[in-house]
Amino acid sequence: MMDIQLASLFASGAFIIIGLFAAIFIDNLIKKIIGIAFIEEGVNLFLICLGFKAGGVVPIFLPGMTADWFAANAAYPLPQALVLTSIVIGASTLAVMLALAMVLYRKHGTLSVSEMMGDEK
Repeated sequence: MMDIQLASLFASGAFIIIGLFAAIFIDNLIKKIIGIAFIEEGVNLFLICLGFKAGGVVPIFLPGMTADWFAANAAYPLPQALVLTSIVIGASTLAVMLALAMVLYRKHGTLSVSEMMGDEK
């Protein structure tokens, strides 16, 4: 059976690859934005995988714990803080990208990037 951390690393890689494919090769602007969101979530999952510790405890120092035991058994808290910050920033940038997509749709009447750029065939 596959380890949960290894499975999560494979899933984060899949998110990043799918997001890169969508952002580079798909012509629809909304689908490109969704691809960028996939890349962001893949990176967040990767960071969480880095902080995972099998059998670890929540990184909160409680009464009765010794410092040595806590240091040996607590999960690494920095990736958790980075991902929490990344989620907040990602939600706001996603909202801005969608607002810009609405403006571009009103201006050009299409969501096709190639038509907006004038590459019609």
